[in-house]
Amino acid sequence: MTARLKDIYQKQAIPALMKEFKYSNVMQAPKLEKIVLNIGLGEAVKDIKVMDAAVRDMTLISGQKPVVTKAKKSIATFKLRAGMPIGCMVTLRGPKMYEFLDRFVNFSIPRIRDFKGMPDKSFDGRGNYTIGIKEQIIFPEIEYDKIDKIRGLNITISTSAKTDEEAKALLKTLGMPFRS
Repeated sequence: MTARLKDIYQKQAIPALMKEFKYSNVMQAPKLEKIVLNIGLGEAVKDIKVMDAAVRDMTLISGQKPVVTKAKKSIATFKLRAGMPIGCMVTLRGPKMYEFLDRFVNFSIPRIRDFKGMPDKSFDGRGNYTIGIKEQIIFPEIEYDKIDKIRGLNITISTSAKTDEEAKALLKTLGMPFRS
């Protein structure tokens, strides 16, 4: 069984994008390539237990075990040594990517406090969209009683779109609520 959002992409988004941008071939329509979730933990330098809580939260949010990222350089002013764990990240592709985006758009975004729509200035010029989330508790998988600290995370949605307009149109047809 395919993800609900993938069906929407194939049945509604592709025809709408082909009509809007006048593509001659179905393969020209932009598609999602991957979604990367990233948590940076500067406080993990002082307390390594923070990393375990962040990995647990990221596993619940994404449904996949994250990779612990390590520092590349030593920085003396931050008491940071090369090789120390300072964050974690997950790359989602395929069905897990579509299921995560479906849950994010339909369940998590409405739980953001004082939400007025996603900013449309977060595109990078090559069709990729990055969102900064201030609280991980907007995800319904996270139990509020079991978290030790409120953390933020970055979500990067990579598309095969050549321009930001194409990527925005793709995300809009998939249900992303942009500011008007």
